[in-house]
This record gives sequence, structure tokens and C-alpha cells, in this order.
Amino acid sequence: MNELYQDIDIETFQSDYVDAERDDYVILDVREEFEYAGGHIPNAVNMPLSTINSNIDDIPQDKDVIIVCATGNRSAQLAQALAPHGWENLYNLLDGTMGWMMRGLPTE
Repeated sequence: MNELYQDIDIETFQSDYVDAERDDYVILDVREEFEYAGGHIPNAVNMPLSTINSNIDDIPQDKDVIIVCATGNRSAQLAQALAPHGWENLYNLLDGTMGWMMRGLPTE
């Protein structure tokens, strides 16, 4: 486990957050807009990694932040970058949106 953030697999995210109908988290999709438009996890907020510096104040610090990209690489980079600046409860969604779609889970 990383000390700055936690990796979370899709099944755990699905059961502990989505199925539990929690409202204390945000899904932050850091893919580019064209990737997001091609399908994303329901209720995910698009904030491309390339624009993160101008939108960083929009990332809540009082909720669990589930960061997702296509495969889990860009999301891990952002989690690692945010943690030293006051964000806690950061989660990198392993396998990303591609893994979500490969499992046949719903998208918007």
C-alpha cells in the first residue's frame, strides 16, 4: 500500500461505495474530455489531468476522492501529487475506466 493514497479495486469500490449508496465521496475522472465523452462511470466529474492546476480548488478535501483514468496510471500520479498538499482519503481506482467497462458495469 502506498502511504500517500490507497489503491482500490473495482469490486471493492462497487460494493463499498456504489452499492452502499454512500454520498460522502466524489469520482474524479482525470481523462481528457474526448475520453470522458466516450463513456464514464456514472456520476464521475471530468477534470482532465492536463487542466488540474487551474481546477485544483474544485477537488473536495472533506470527502473520499476516487480518482479514475483509463487504466490507473494517471489517477495514481494525481493521487500522489495531491496527498502532500492536504488531501486525505485519496483512492486510485485500479484498472480504471477500461476495467470498469470490461466488467460490463454501467457507464454514462
